[in-house]
Amino acid sequence: MATTNPINISVVVPLFNEDESIPELHAWIQRVMNEHNFTYEVIFVDDGSTDKSWSIIEELQEKDTNVHGIKFRRNYGKSPGLFCGFRAAQGDVVITMDADLQDSPDEIPELYRMIKEDGYDLVSGYKMNRSQGDPLSKTIPTKLFNATTRAVSGILNLHDFNCGLKAYRKDVVKSIEVFGEMHRFIPYLAKLAGFAKIGEKPVHHQARKFGKSKFMGWNRFVNGYLDLMTLWFLGTFGKKPMHVFGFLGTLVFLVGFIACLVVGGIKAAALIAGTPAPLIAHSPYFFIALTMMVIGTQLFVAGFLGDLISRNSAGRNDYHIEKEI
Repeated sequence: MATTNPINISVVVPLFNEDESIPELHAWIQRVMNEHNFTYEVIFVDDGSTDKSWSIIEELQEKDTNVHGIKFRRNYGKSPGLFCGFRAAQGDVVITMDADLQDSPDEIPELYRMIKEDGYDLVSGYKMNRSQGDPLSKTIPTKLFNATTRAVSGILNLHDFNCGLKAYRKDVVKSIEVFGEMHRFIPYLAKLAGFAKIGEKPVHHQARKFGKSKFMGWNRFVNGYLDLMTLWFLGTFGKKPMHVFGFLGTLVFLVGFIACLVVGGIKAAALIAGTPAPLIAHSPYFFIALTMMVIGTQLFVAGFLGDLISRNSAGRNDYHIEKEI
């Protein structure tokens, strides 16, 4: 019976309107793989391109059986592209890179070695010379964003979370779910899934040869911070929302309740002393205290409902088990 050789490397390339760069990128990857005798596959994920990208991928696949393609009906974004590429990948090591030729395939052999020999779960590229090709309006927010992500995630050795050039052990990509715009935080997702050995490799960052960047604009940094906060909350309290909402709700309710007692106590003391005192309903502090009690109750109920949903969700017992004997 014929045996199939195991695939050393899967290269996942999400793309959108990159018809000019795809042939050159494919030839570059092919040369590197052949020089190092890797068995490999290249998975191009076409994110609803409106140019000739898909027809070029089809032509490449006819000539090279190592090429595979996934085509979306419309533009979904980079994270869904990576998710589908990860699901299809069969290589022992999975490499991701952008299709714009800014990531160099010449980095692949060393990334592969770091995974296989140094034992890393994930190795992220660090575009140390990106200032040569990017404006300050992009590099400064990027530095601030990476500093914040390091602090929140606790992965202090990474300088460039959003670099498209990364290498993964196969187990990593099969264990994480990249959704929304969470591709920026894949190292954090891997850490939350239990893959703690995360490294970094300085890589060469080339100027874009064709077209223009699809990821410019300040809104991506605003969205990035919101996604980071979401990921932090889900990672910390995702399976125990009552711990945060219940605590905050109880605290706010108690402060409001004590404030109500104080307001009522002042009124009672005035009545006992026979001195005139305003109606409780005329005191703004009474309404502030009442509002705090209502908000505290709502927070507590939100925590209860969150816990109820979590306990009945399909992934409530989705734990990543490395080995079983």
